[in-house]
Amino acid sequence: MLDDLRNTAEASFIEEESVIEAQRLLNPKEKRFLGMTAAQRFILALLLLILVIVLGTLFLLVSGKMILP
Repeated sequence: MLDDLRNTAEASFIEEESVIEAQRLLNPKEKRFLGMTAAQRFILALLLLILVIVLGTLFLLVSGKMILP
């Protein structure tokens, strides 16, 4: 037990930190929504916004609440 304590006291903490950092770089675990990148999610949200605007406008035209000039 004391041998182990001496070995850990002699070991460098910086080396362990660099090993952990290297493992993080090799195995990035990004949380992705449906496997999409941020740019893909932005485009999807933009297309959804356009779809809602178009469908809302069409509904207002059909229901007679809005009249084209």
